Amino acid sequence: MIIVLVIILLLIAWTAFCGFHWSRGPLSHLHDLKTARRPGNNRIYALSNQNAVPDSPLKGKRILFLGSSVTYGSASMRVSFADYICVRNGAEMIKEAVPGTTLADNGSSSYIARLKRIKPNMKVDLLVCQLSTNDAWTSSSLGELSGRKEPDEYDTSSLAGAIEFIIVYTQKTWGCPVVFYTSPRFISERYGQMVNLLNRACDLWQISLIDMWNDEKFCALSEDQQKLYKADDIHPTQAGYLEWWTPYMEPVLCNVLEKKQEY
Repeated sequence: MIIVLVIILLLIAWTAFCGFHWSRGPLSHLHDLKTARRPGNNRIYALSNQNAVPDSPLKGKRILFLGSSVTYGSASMRVSFADYICVRNGAEMIKEAVPGTTLADNGSSSYIARLKRIKPNMKVDLLVCQLSTNDAWTSSSLGELSGRKEPDEYDTSSLAGAIEFIIVYTQKTWGCPVVFYTSPRFISERYGQMVNLLNRACDLWQISLIDMWNDEKFCALSEDQQKLYKADDIHPTQAGYLEWWTPYMEPVLCNVLEKKQEY
């Protein structure tokens, strides 16, 4: 009984640790205690303080955001660019974001596994998919683009296969546009290779890409902006999402839906 009790206590402690430090697991809300103290997460950036965009092409649209911690808002009290864009534009948000997950299909929490669990008969007007930074730390293959038309033909354990699967599956299931986005520049040779692959995939499939990684002007923040907008090298604060990311991403999404084509 003592051994069982010790194991239970260790599991509880580990779950709390993961929640507090990494915003993972059932106690992920504990991370809010850590991030709330940051200036970039001040109450002035609250969703309730945002003004509506007049005559937005996103109004009334249902946008599915697929991603990991950056889409989730792990360092910003679970508020990300997705929340700001939908609140500002009157869009309906489905935030399918789980910290620590990957595009490469490696288990029940991967992007693809979660995408398949979304009801296929549900209305979706736009999919916005994150190029996960977590894939940069795994041993999964980059793979090769194929251009095949059927989702079942891809090796989804590779990044190339996962990207193509998401594009084709989304187009066949919901007939809606797909937009991928990258993170801004951080130190990772592997992620740079992933961005290059994603650029080729978007050219091949003629879909929109929000490439923050390769935009030197966008990535060139002042020291004060770095402190306000970034919780770490990868995760923005609420101020970072609102003042840095949202003005960059929002026009692209509006433009995509204005020019929407059926698949």
